[in-house]
Amino acid sequence: MSSRLILGDGLLGSELHKQTGWDYVSRKKDGIDFVEIDSYKDYLFEYDEIINCIAHTDTYSDERDEHWDVNYKGVVDLVDWCNMADKKLVQIITDYIYANSEVGVDEDGVPVHCGNWYGYTKLLGDAYVQLKSDNHLLIRSTHKPKPFKYEKAWVNQIGNFDYVTEISKLIVKLVNGNSYGIFNVGTEVKTMYDLAKRTNYDVVPEYKLSDKTTPTNLIMDISKMERELNE
Repeated sequence: MSSRLILGDGLLGSELHKQTGWDYVSRKKDGIDFVEIDSYKDYLFEYDEIINCIAHTDTYSDERDEHWDVNYKGVVDLVDWCNMADKKLVQIITDYIYANSEVGVDEDGVPVHCGNWYGYTKLLGDAYVQLKSDNHLLIRSTHKPKPFKYEKAWVNQIGNFDYVTEISKLIVKLVNGNSYGIFNVGTEVKTMYDLAKRTNYDVVPEYKLSDKTTPTNLIMDISKMERELNE
């Protein structure tokens, strides 16, 4: 049986650890610096699969360097190390790389990111994994905290996003099934407001204004994932 290590203890990393008991390392617990692989590579040797949940996710920030360092440089170094050490990499990307693509795009479609450093650098990391990784599972998705913790939710943002509990279950199934390659991961199409109402009855509906920070249409074709999990 493969041994697995989660990188990061944020929303997704913590939920994956909760559901599986897989080991994890993080900045908070272990003092690792993801953009300096020498600070954590010694933790990786005993594991067969490395699940990278670390990302800089500030979509409102115009600061290039932190997005670049975490979402691209850190991924490059991790891919190269995993190749050298013959490890499988599970890389969590984002459905934001589809923000300006055709609606309902599948994994073979052309990803066109939203106009911010987060979307751009996540797309670069995605591309490097595809180009250079010898053994990888790429997950494109969005996960939200449960219960929905915000006072307002957009009625015009639509996609396959879901709560972190549900997205994590799907990721765990793909990992345990030794899936390989790119997968759009999500559930049925819904608005963010519809999702929010499931756990926050007081949430207020609002319309998202058009800007570059967060896209409105994130509908993906998830049929490849559904076939993989139903086989």
